[in-house]
This record gives sequence, C-alpha cells and structure tokens, in this order.
Amino acid sequence: MLVLVLVASLLLFSVFDVWYFLRAALAVVHAWFQPRIWDILAVQSFDGIVLPHDLDKLYHMNNSRYLRECDFARLHAYTRSRLLIALFKSGGGMVIGASTIRYRRSLEIWESFQIQTKIRGWDDKAFYLEQRFVSKRDGFVSAVMFSKQNVMNSSPEILISLASKMKVESPELPQELKYWNSFISASSQILRAESGLRGRSSEISLGSCCM
Repeated sequence: MLVLVLVASLLLFSVFDVWYFLRAALAVVHAWFQPRIWDILAVQSFDGIVLPHDLDKLYHMNNSRYLRECDFARLHAYTRSRLLIALFKSGGGMVIGASTIRYRRSLEIWESFQIQTKIRGWDDKAFYLEQRFVSKRDGFVSAVMFSKQNVMNSSPEILISLASKMKVESPELPQELKYWNSFISASSQILRAESGLRGRSSEISLGSCCM
C-alpha cells in the first residue's frame, strides 16, 4: 500500500504543479480569515520569503517566480475584498490580458518580502493593477509589475458593486499606466493587421484565471 501511495504521489507531482495549487488554496484560506477589506482601492499586502526551490543559477529568486508570487498575492487580495466571491456570483471569469514586470534588485535566499497589490483603476472590460515587491530588510522596492486583468462574462463595475454594495468610480490611471496601456493597444492593432483581423474585436486574451 505504501508503495502505491508513493507511486501515486510521484505521478501526481510529475503531471501537475501540485505546490502551485496548494499555495493558491492556502492564500485564499488565509485571506478569508483576515479582516475584510472594504476599500476596493486599498493597498493590500501579502508576505513571502525566498526559498531554495525559488533560486536560479545565480542564487537569487528566479524571474518567473515573481510572476507566480503575484498570482498568489492577487488571489489573496481578491478574497479579502470579496471580489473573488463577486466573480463567482456573477458567473464571470478573469484572465491576464497583459503584464509587465520591472526588476530593480535581486531577492536573495531567505530574504523576506512583501507584495503590495493595488487596483489602480478599471474600464468597462478590465482592471489595472500594480504590484510591488518590497524587501523587509530595508524597504527597497525590488520589482514592480503592472497587469491588465480582463473580466469575462461580466464587468469590473458589476464585480465592484457586488463586492462593495455601492457604486465606485475608477480613479484616473497614473501616467505610466496610460503609456503602458497605449503600448498594449498598439501591439494588438499590429498583430490583428498581420493576421488579417483589422477592425475586428475577436482577440482572445489568455492567462491565469484570477491570477
């Protein structure tokens, strides 16, 4: 029996990224038992630490791990603000339409950090988020990520109304996000033209659901 369990576990971990789903579930459970965040625009914090399996050949956190940690931080933030519940109630979905990360200083082995997640604004189709990696050692912002969270079969306005029970107006996007969004739009137009889809709005954004 023990051999069967070990073989089944090996197959499970070989086929699926089990630790990813466990971390995601723990992020949701942890957020659920914390005080609810009523201000949809509030900065929300998620703690992390650089572990040996996060390292690359230079012995600092692998570039891809930053994006992975942002997934968990967003799930945590959406749970505390009840946007995740609103998403399920509305029958909608959410995918990453675009993301850009800027690395400023490496996070080293055993270094503790905090991901500060903030919704900077939204339009009729998507949320725009900023996530900062702040070192707990000295408060330095080690990396900054922008992401566009496309809402499917619903809208940001509906989700916010369900979560906060009130109408909230989107703040004006900061200038750097406006430039970034213009780049995304220009890139989409070029790719549509190359594919013979100019003027059509059938582009599908792919990404991690809710993360």
